[in-house]
Amino acid sequence: MKLKVDSEADALYLRLDDSRIIDSEEVAPGVVLDYNEQSQVVGVEILGISKAHPSLSLREMQFQTD
Repeated sequence: MKLKVDSEADALYLRLDDSRIIDSEEVAPGVVLDYNEQSQVVGVEILGISKAHPSLSLREMQFQTD
């Protein structure tokens, strides 16, 4: 799994695996899902992240595991 922050594009991208992306769908304004050949979600992109959440600091992200 990979998490990428693109400050120029103001986007956050979560890639779940390395399978080939064959389709993408905007499921909500600014939220795009990428699908592989088995129609599984393999990527999630959130556009305009700083505008949607102005108090969010992408440089200070926290990860939680159980």
